[in-house]
Amino acid sequence: MTTPARKRVDQHRWTVLLPVVGLIALGVSGLVLLGLGTSKIGLLPILVGALAALLPVLAVIGAYLWIDRWEPEPAKILLLAFIWGACGATITSLVFNQTAHVLGQLIDGGDGSTFAAVIGAPITEEAAKAAFIVVLFLRRRQEFDGVVDGVVYAGVTAAGFAFTENIWYFARVFSDSGFGDLSSGVIALFILRGVLSPFAHPLFTSMTGIGIGIAAMTANRKLRVVAPVLGYLAAAGLHSLWNFSTTVGTGSTFINLYFLIMVPIFAGMVSMVVWQRRREQRIVAGQLPTMAANKWIASSEVTLLASLQGRSRWRRLVRRKAGDEAAKAVAGYQVAATELAFLRHRIENGTAGQDAEERHTKLLEALIAARQAAVDAPGALKAAGGVRRS
Repeated sequence: MTTPARKRVDQHRWTVLLPVVGLIALGVSGLVLLGLGTSKIGLLPILVGALAALLPVLAVIGAYLWIDRWEPEPAKILLLAFIWGACGATITSLVFNQTAHVLGQLIDGGDGSTFAAVIGAPITEEAAKAAFIVVLFLRRRQEFDGVVDGVVYAGVTAAGFAFTENIWYFARVFSDSGFGDLSSGVIALFILRGVLSPFAHPLFTSMTGIGIGIAAMTANRKLRVVAPVLGYLAAAGLHSLWNFSTTVGTGSTFINLYFLIMVPIFAGMVSMVVWQRRREQRIVAGQLPTMAANKWIASSEVTLLASLQGRSRWRRLVRRKAGDEAAKAVAGYQVAATELAFLRHRIENGTAGQDAEERHTKLLEALIAARQAAVDAPGALKAAGGVRRS
């Protein structure tokens, strides 16, 4: 008979072992992908492809980190999301894409590449990328406060996938045509994939992230299921249109799709993210007065914590007057206040989950500890008096 104590030990053991096993599996996947690439194309083209793919992925990751400034997601989870996209989702998609290619050959009676590109790849690749976000949502529900979090996790996962995919494309083109010029070779492909469409994969998968973000915000059980499914279908649909324009369509087909569909959708997503960030600011600003009334934070800090500009000025002033360690302490305090504010908002809306009170206690303890760390850092909170309120 299993005792409660034994059950807790087993749960703890699996909690420790599963991430380790997952990282090992992802590492093996990465080695397999590297081995496949070097055996088919060669080491030098792969290295050239990696360097060419690095520039656009840095820009994409930087953009998503900029979006995620109100409540930065845990660095370890973002790194795992990127690794899953670059290794796990890529090798999973590779297996299923080969199956789709064979199926396409049976359907077309010959070449199955069109079926694989337009039907198979969008379905399998978006499902593989979405798998990480869905598992994270189910296992770490507290990491999702809304649409912005869903977009960030989806974007980082897709950036990892695009990074590996770009390495392969750049390496193959380099092997065939060298660096080339504006019309051929690595340079031409870099303009297409690195300049014109670095956000293609992140844009597709962000549709799934938006759906999961909506599920995190609503108390409607049906919407919690429907929103992620619709998000995934939108992701696969956009991906299919993109692949159709680049494989089946002509140059004018691609240009029309790019400017008439993809650019407006991208602009719409950017507008939505900006609107959601303003919503997040209103949520935090609305919770801070109550937190000050409960003596969890100082009343003089409410205005500073209520805007990104105020927070940034506070950290810069502390860094200048008291050093980096004091600035890090203030940053930790700001994040702790934000996390507690978001949770209290979810509790009020009935979307926080059954363990909300337990998490509230833990986050309150974390906030008090973070503020104490800022108090202990010489000049950290004292410098707040010199920050211009906004």
